[in-house]
Amino acid sequence: QVQLVESGGGLVQPGGSLNLSCATSGSIRSVYAIGWYRQAPGKQRELVAHISGGGSTHYGSSVKGRFTISRDNAKNTVYLQMNSLEPEDTAVYYCNAEHPNGLLVYWGQGTQVTVSS
Repeated sequence: QVQLVESGGGLVQPGGSLNLSCATSGSIRSVYAIGWYRQAPGKQRELVAHISGGGSTHYGSSVKGRFTISRDNAKNTVYLQMNSLEPEDTAVYYCNAEHPNGLLVYWGQGTQVTVSS
């Protein structure tokens, strides 16, 4: 059974930090690319950050320089370190795993991040 479980969300003040985790299990291996997406109320889901099986990273323009994605293949976990958080970062954050062939795609259940004073 394939699972992606996000954790680490919560309420934080503007300028604060959070570190999200995406724990993978089942048939997901280090070859999978992992992406973090977010969806705010009334908005479309958008890519936040992406890391390939080889470790190459890509960031959405609104988070570049503030967020860092990394992966620990030994722990089957991908992290999203979020710094200098802004109210506009408030959303449900989802973890996504995609096989290089593009035919196998999995999603987690999401974790809420709220940035507010």
